[in-house]
Amino acid sequence: MAHPTTLRLILGDQLNSKHSWFRSAEEHVTYVLMEVMQEATYTLHHIQKVVGFFAAMRAFAEGLKRHGHRVLYLRLDDPENRQTFEENIQLLIRRHGFERVEYQLPDEYRLDRILRSLEGKLRVPVSSVDSEHFLSDRAYVQRMFAGKKRFLMESFYRRMRVEHDVLMEGGKPSGGEWNFDRENRRRYDGSVELPPSRCFTNDVRAITDMLARMNVRTFGHIEPERFIWPVDREQSLDLLRSFLKQGLPHFGTYEDAMTVQSWALYHSRLSFALNTKMLHPMEVIEAAEREWKKKPDRIALHQVEGFVRQILGWREFMRGAYWAMMPKLRSANYFGHKAKLPQFYWDGRTTMKCMQIAIGQSLRYAYAHHIQRLMITGNFALLTGIDPAAVDAWYLGVYIDAIEWVEMPNTRGMSQFADGGMIATKPYVASANYIKKMSDYCTGCRYDPVRKYGERACPFNSLYWEFHVRHRKKLERNPRIGMVYRTWDRMAEGERDRILQQARLYKEKLEEL
Repeated sequence: MAHPTTLRLILGDQLNSKHSWFRSAEEHVTYVLMEVMQEATYTLHHIQKVVGFFAAMRAFAEGLKRHGHRVLYLRLDDPENRQTFEENIQLLIRRHGFERVEYQLPDEYRLDRILRSLEGKLRVPVSSVDSEHFLSDRAYVQRMFAGKKRFLMESFYRRMRVEHDVLMEGGKPSGGEWNFDRENRRRYDGSVELPPSRCFTNDVRAITDMLARMNVRTFGHIEPERFIWPVDREQSLDLLRSFLKQGLPHFGTYEDAMTVQSWALYHSRLSFALNTKMLHPMEVIEAAEREWKKKPDRIALHQVEGFVRQILGWREFMRGAYWAMMPKLRSANYFGHKAKLPQFYWDGRTTMKCMQIAIGQSLRYAYAHHIQRLMITGNFALLTGIDPAAVDAWYLGVYIDAIEWVEMPNTRGMSQFADGGMIATKPYVASANYIKKMSDYCTGCRYDPVRKYGERACPFNSLYWEFHVRHRKKLERNPRIGMVYRTWDRMAEGERDRILQQARLYKEKLEEL
């Protein structure tokens, strides 16, 4: 038997069984996966996020072994574990005599710098290969928009559709239009049945017990005997099939809707499986396109186009924007916001029903869909002037699918407009009117969604106006916001004063809302 000479590192979000590395078992290659404190504690994580990654990593390692690959697996509580990638690799080189180290290019800037630094620290050659996951390279967005003032997702999306021949017919978009977003903004009204949420019953008690022994600080809720997220490729494909059958037929119509009746609605919840690379984006896109072509009477074009846009458009676009803007994106704070994140983001104890539901769901499931993130929790943080670094840390920690390449541009760019408009064309803020229009959250809330001031006036209303007044110099020339300022200027002076006074009161008592 040949002596293993090459050590290949696999990160926790590189669980791609279809990677060319794994086409055949090579006697000279050993793969290593590591659970390290370096990753478990670089931010405060939801317990389901830590557990989900570790469970998926363990399952992936076992799968490699079954296919004949040499695998080393370092658990967090292994007495030999040095708790950083560098120190563990150095230890393995000394112990096993590896003559070279290889790794797949990481998707986080932080890890990219850590792994690149190995080249000058190890006494053996170090090289990298592509992760073979994304449909565009790191620099695609930067090249496409070189010299432009901002990145435009719609332009990127259309080019990706053409390049990958997705929802295209004779060189033109299926249905004659690129985007059916106008048909994807309906409030859930009960006219169609909500599908059951496909959940799994993975027993992860060994991992939660280990985290407790190792004193890993986490937050959020977990049921360790029935962990609901997919932890291997088979479960990920199961979740995909469930979505195609139950979610896709109504996904586009209700993708922006929110309701107390369901925490998942028609969403696929495939983001964790995709972001760990257990699923490939193109196989998901092609599966959705096939389902539409097979059942056009059951699945309308706008349902599948809305879904494709999230993956081929938004997901790829955000990844490219991230690499184009790092590391400056990490400190972006266009509005100079400095307020502290309220405690109710961590415990869900607020009397604002919409926030209570969105945060409570996030703490329970480590998941909320894009509108809950953008137009509820993100909207409130932006209106109240929360430091985007604090918002960033919360989003990175609370969601099971949150990896910096996708979380940071969504938070700093889309949600908090901290990049000054490179990603979004305007700040995504809204009053209670939007929340009432798109959800049933306002029913039974202690706050009145109609009132701007006075007893039990919805905080989103006065805060909305105060935000625009506070940042008028930076925003009033934005063509997408002009109507807001014209409406404000037409209000009676007394009305404006009462609104601003209400907003000041709420900001002073933020923790009591």
